Amino acid sequence: MKQFFSEHLGELHPTAIVYPGAKIGAGSRIGPYCVIGPKVVIGERNILASHVVIDGVTEIGSDNQIFPFASLGTRPQDLKFRGEESRLVIGNQNLIREYVTIQPGTLGAKMLTIVGNQNLFMVNSHLGHDSQVGDRNIIANGVAIAGHVTISNGVILGGLSAVHQHVRLGDFAFAGGGAMIVNDVPPFCMVNGDRARLVGINVVGLSRNGFSTDEIREIKEVYRKLFIADGVFKERLAELERQFAEHPRLKEFFAFIKSSERGIVGATRNLPNLTEL
Repeated sequence: MKQFFSEHLGELHPTAIVYPGAKIGAGSRIGPYCVIGPKVVIGERNILASHVVIDGVTEIGSDNQIFPFASLGTRPQDLKFRGEESRLVIGNQNLIREYVTIQPGTLGAKMLTIVGNQNLFMVNSHLGHDSQVGDRNIIANGVAIAGHVTISNGVILGGLSAVHQHVRLGDFAFAGGGAMIVNDVPPFCMVNGDRARLVGINVVGLSRNGFSTDEIREIKEVYRKLFIADGVFKERLAELERQFAEHPRLKEFFAFIKSSERGIVGATRNLPNLTEL
């Protein structure tokens, strides 16, 4: 592949296959036996360890590390896909471990899959077509994320959990290992089980991300009154919105619930918050 070296600023191993038209930024290293398609754009200081495949109309930012046998931007697992030039966009400082698959969008949505910054995709995890992932999320080993899923920021998905298509997960949500998530998970909440149900507030995660003791106390109070108390859910929600109208964190929480199309994960009653055991 020496004839292509002059087209790139990055460092290419002699066994790498980089098709004409691909663009590789300064300081990026393309390791042994990697394959880079002709419409791929790779930014600066990325490290592709070995045997990485990046294809399709894929754009990758800077300072990402991609480990062996990851597959990014290849044909999505959608039987309706007919080869349209949909896109995959990945941001900066992500860790994408071995055997991870991330697929581009389809005509059935916005033709775009987006991954933000500073995310960790652990071994053998999968992100389906047309999904959107924010920043600083942790996707553990073997997690299966279907198409059209929205993951906000600071979310943790435990090992071998799965997310149904069109589900949303709010900021700092936490899913236990093996959770099967088929409905929306509100911000700040923990879910577990098959089918996954709410089991409390992600107290540890909120504390680690700068939430004050008072904020966490108020979020816990709202959680109990909304999901555990008796009465009509819509009435409880409306009353809590009035009570906490000036609380910026809870405005996000209420807005997420009200905008849900799939419905919110139900709560398991009379269980302690798992972060407080």
